[in-house]
Amino acid sequence: MTSRTLPSWLRPLVALGLAASCASGPRYDGQVYRGHGLLFRTGPVAEGWSRLDASHGLLSFRDEGARATVLVNGRCGQDGDDVPLAALTAHLFLRFTERKVDEEALVPFDGREALRTVMTAKLDGVPMRFEAVVTKKDGCVYDFVLIASPETFDGARPGFQRFVDGFHAEPRP
Repeated sequence: MTSRTLPSWLRPLVALGLAASCASGPRYDGQVYRGHGLLFRTGPVAEGWSRLDASHGLLSFRDEGARATVLVNGRCGQDGDDVPLAALTAHLFLRFTERKVDEEALVPFDGREALRTVMTAKLDGVPMRFEAVVTKKDGCVYDFVLIASPETFDGARPGFQRFVDGFHAEPRP
């Protein structure tokens, strides 16, 4: 995986990530993330994904071939117990216009529930398709977001779903 800079049109969404301060330096080996007081596993990183450098958020990837971006965030002790999954999901898209939810379902996820939402929305007038998976576990909230053009979204989903479906939160360090 190579490191790249986050495209400017994605920065507003990533800024919503509420990343905690980084005392020990986060690490991700392609399967295990350790940092920001979190320890979790993911499914495999899809072929064609390259790491992005992002100041807000835990992990970011770009698939140039599919013109898609994946964002991962997690935070603990802020809103994990008392905010419903629907409200947490809606918060991810506050800066977008013409939001239209195409699919929404509660799904089993790492021994809990997650809200999986597929929507179309515009950022600065540009239509994009999104899949967001939001879950709460042990006082932490985890967000996974796929962002792609409407034309390439369906092709980007399988890699995103394998990555997200492999999620498992480990006891916090």
